[in-house]
Amino acid sequence: MNAAAELASYLDSVGITGKVATPRQDNLRHMQLFLDGNEHLEFGVRLTRTWSLDEVFDLMHERVGTSADRDHLEGQDTIDAHKCVAALDRFADRFGVAVRSGSRILFATGHPAGLLPVHAALAAAAERGGATVVKVPEGQPFRDGDIRQLFGVLAWHQYGGLVHTHYPEPMRLSLELLASQGAPAPELVVADHGWAGHAASVGIPTLGFADCNDPGLFVSEAEGQLEVAVPLDDNLCPGLYEPMTSYVLERAGLG
Repeated sequence: MNAAAELASYLDSVGITGKVATPRQDNLRHMQLFLDGNEHLEFGVRLTRTWSLDEVFDLMHERVGTSADRDHLEGQDTIDAHKCVAALDRFADRFGVAVRSGSRILFATGHPAGLLPVHAALAAAAERGGATVVKVPEGQPFRDGDIRQLFGVLAWHQYGGLVHTHYPEPMRLSLELLASQGAPAPELVVADHGWAGHAASVGIPTLGFADCNDPGLFVSEAEGQLEVAVPLDDNLCPGLYEPMTSYVLERAGLG
């Protein structure tokens, strides 16, 4: 069994892909809420055309591996491990090129309890490989908290903890702060949720991770904004992602 097949089997075994925790009814509801422009699900994606619910439904099956059965309305849904690994390959190839060319890369996460260590490992590898991890001055206010950078990764802090967020505004604020100081825009963003959606929508090359209930990033990818959307369960215990991260770094030539 080759490395890709081994990873796919592993991802299914721990629930990063396969029969995932996100229920079918949640996935279907989020598709409609995204199209409705819900503030928690629009992710800062700027649509260039009108999408129908059927089109988003078909896209999620094609790119994520959710069930194609329109009569399946609740219960178990799935993410296809082979689609995940194929996206990880594209992610790793693009990331490796950016690092070797010495690009300025910005990392951010809206899922600090799950994906922060993944982004942190990628940031550390990027620095070792000769890229510049973009630093953003910390403490910029957002709602009842502020934006902080831990291990090179931006996250929203509130009331003494890091917060799960779908909002695109933290990325907008961070990019505006960099511009106000005369700093160049990042040449690549590696992120998730609204952090990724906003960056891609303003034209910054962006790689993102997205769950099966995050249709916005897959639509962004389909529209040619987000370069890669990796389908996976994005909020499992961080240690479970370590084999995935190692695979990405090995393929990128950074292991």
